[in-house]
Amino acid sequence: MINQELLDILCCPQTKADLVLDENFLVSVDKVTRKRYRIEDDIPIMLIEEAETLSIEEWQEIMKKHGKIIE
Repeated sequence: MINQELLDILCCPQTKADLVLDENFLVSVDKVTRKRYRIEDDIPIMLIEEAETLSIEEWQEIMKKHGKIIE
């Protein structure tokens, strides 16, 4: 599990947006890119080319779950 201290300093490598921890993924709060980075063996895989782009619906659901404001 990623600790809060590490989560506080990590950001999306593509947009530099904040990330939220959602199960075994880090999800960018950037509405345009909607990147999701997987975590393997407690290590975030922060490679842009390996990130998944979420649908707007999936991204909105995750943001709502984590109390992020959606504009």
